[in-house]
Amino acid sequence: MTTAALGLALCAGHASRADADAFIGGLVGGIIGGAIGSNVRTQPRQSQPRYTQPRTASPQSQQNREVQSALNHFGFHVGTPDGSLGPRSRAGISQYQAYLGFPTSGQLTDFERTILLSAYQRSQMGGPQVMRIANTHRDGMRGLLPAVRDEMMGGSGGGRSAGAYGLPGEVADAVDEIAASSDPSAEQLVQRAGFIQLADLNGDGRTDYIIDTSVTGSSFWCGVRDCTVVVFASTPDGYMRNDFLAREVTPAMVTCRRGDCAIDSAAPVTTLAAAPAPAPVPAPVATTEAVAAAPAAPGLPSFFGGQGAQTVSLASHCNRVGLVTNANGGYTDISTMDDPVFALNEQFCLARSFAIADGEALAAQVPGATPQAIADQCNGFAPALQPHVAALAMQPRDAVLRGVAGLILESGMEPSDLAATARICLSSGYMSDTMPVAVGSALLLAGLGETGYGELAAHHLMQGIGVSQRRELAREWFATSVPQAGATGATAAGFAPGPESRNALIHHALGVMDGSAGAVAVPVEGAVPAATLPVFNLGNN
Repeated sequence: MTTAALGLALCAGHASRADADAFIGGLVGGIIGGAIGSNVRTQPRQSQPRYTQPRTASPQSQQNREVQSALNHFGFHVGTPDGSLGPRSRAGISQYQAYLGFPTSGQLTDFERTILLSAYQRSQMGGPQVMRIANTHRDGMRGLLPAVRDEMMGGSGGGRSAGAYGLPGEVADAVDEIAASSDPSAEQLVQRAGFIQLADLNGDGRTDYIIDTSVTGSSFWCGVRDCTVVVFASTPDGYMRNDFLAREVTPAMVTCRRGDCAIDSAAPVTTLAAAPAPAPVPAPVATTEAVAAAPAAPGLPSFFGGQGAQTVSLASHCNRVGLVTNANGGYTDISTMDDPVFALNEQFCLARSFAIADGEALAAQVPGATPQAIADQCNGFAPALQPHVAALAMQPRDAVLRGVAGLILESGMEPSDLAATARICLSSGYMSDTMPVAVGSALLLAGLGETGYGELAAHHLMQGIGVSQRRELAREWFATSVPQAGATGATAAGFAPGPESRNALIHHALGVMDGSAGAVAVPVEGAVPAATLPVFNLGNN
């Protein structure tokens, strides 16, 4: 009877469990305000009522698990790998196929599966080439997929796949050519701000390169007014070189169709022969009398001349940091640190990449939403955030967060909805290089109690990108968002772009830098109505 009772208990057991996963269910169109509930519900799921013997996974099931793991790794989120390619896995496969330009059937061909799994295995193994792609491609580690595809399709043919300094061979050759007629070495030029800018100039999803010789300090490459600018545009056969005479070139000024490029207001040149250097002109000597006699400049006075927010692209800045990291053979640690500012820059760019990936994972679950639609709504978010971003470089941390708390209360939104919106807009702002959106979204998350996001505010203040450089204020944000081991409350909430060991690295870098304390509290202008906040509503799939 006991045996029978146990058997009945096994067969009759009936369990139900709540699936606590909540997915973003839709994108609220336009710029809207007011409170919209998250409507997060749980869905009961019935388990099988009968006992089944465990069985060994089939080869097909194991391959499916590998496919699911690879899709998750590259940001095509399909859930927990279970070996069964259901509707969610098919949707992830379609996204992967669309990314690489394949027909979106939801069914992998052998060639598509080989690319996916080969790229996944290569990313797990790491190495210099993987690091170079992850640091320089606009999509980070996902950029390994088109690289493997191009290799398998024979698309990297004509040019060398890699050269010195973590650059393609053609670009590395040009760096060597320029360095031969300049005082700095090639390694020093690669690390010099503004020498190399990276962008996708022809829209093919691959990194293109702009080399500006004006920052070399050598007259060999410059004429009377302009200096040589070399643009390398990616093609299926390698990189095509375009030479120009121009000045202060930015990626926005360059347009490319395949390998042929043009620069606004710049005449192309056929060779790099330098024009005769102009005779040196003596620099004027400033005297107190001359300064006193000079007419006052119209407009507002500036008490922080030269310390304003830099207009450099953060994306380009991080690409350059990645090149140097690759040339150094890996990321800085405490034992190898010889430049604390560069070590902080590496951590800044790692945190930016983490924020982009985190927001993309949320945005991918918004049905029908495109990156452009999300960017448009998040850009409408900027006017509400701008006063608080401006206050970041003028007020202590607590005063900034008090202002942000007022914006949070005025929004009328549920904290979970507002946090999801801010994470998506943080990612969008970094992807589009829209600093008011990115920095403002980080402040919103810090104001919602996710103190770890304050690290991003600290980095912006430390480097002067997107806000005015105020290193003494940056230290205050670092102290609260990147707690030291053993400190009270040693774990910052909400944002963890790496292992806790990086906290010690950040504080070691800060410890070897000079800093000053104190900040002047400046009142912020009237709050902008919160009706411009976009809402990415949380709900069911």
